[in-house]
Amino acid sequence: MVLAMSETPWLDQDQQRAWRGWIEATRRVHALLEKDLRGGSGLAMDDYEVLMNLSEADGGKLQMSALGAKVVQSPSRLSQRVDRMEAAGFVRRERSPNDGRVFFVYLTDEGLQKLETAAAHHVVAVRAALIDQMNGDEVAFLADLLPRLAERLRAPDTQSDPQPNRQPDEVDD
Repeated sequence: MVLAMSETPWLDQDQQRAWRGWIEATRRVHALLEKDLRGGSGLAMDDYEVLMNLSEADGGKLQMSALGAKVVQSPSRLSQRVDRMEAAGFVRRERSPNDGRVFFVYLTDEGLQKLETAAAHHVVAVRAALIDQMNGDEVAFLADLLPRLAERLRAPDTQSDPQPNRQPDEVDD
């Protein structure tokens, strides 16, 4: 459905400030944390997120599709990331014995050790970049709002392309 300019529900001034502030703040926080995490542990944020999700999963394993949904990565992008992480010894991938089309990703002891080392440093950076910039009410507000927003955006019709603006020729890392 294409709207004519006169039918477009433009943002008012406060909505525009909120939207643009969101864009800049999230990009700056992510860039700062990415740089800090790479410098402190050699891990990319996406690697850290994979390790973190596996560490929190029952038995330290997740089906590839479930992991992809948690880290919001396409199957091909996640597969490339898991290939690199497997080569580094942080994870291992195994085909399901019940369904040969399904793969599970397991956190290795080396991956857990890497995560634990990175997490101790990373939490300090998260506090400095985000948490300590807010008061308790602001943290509580975001703790309520952001999971609800993520849940709404997790609707089945939005999961087919988790990165709709990503260009086909973009490369990670």
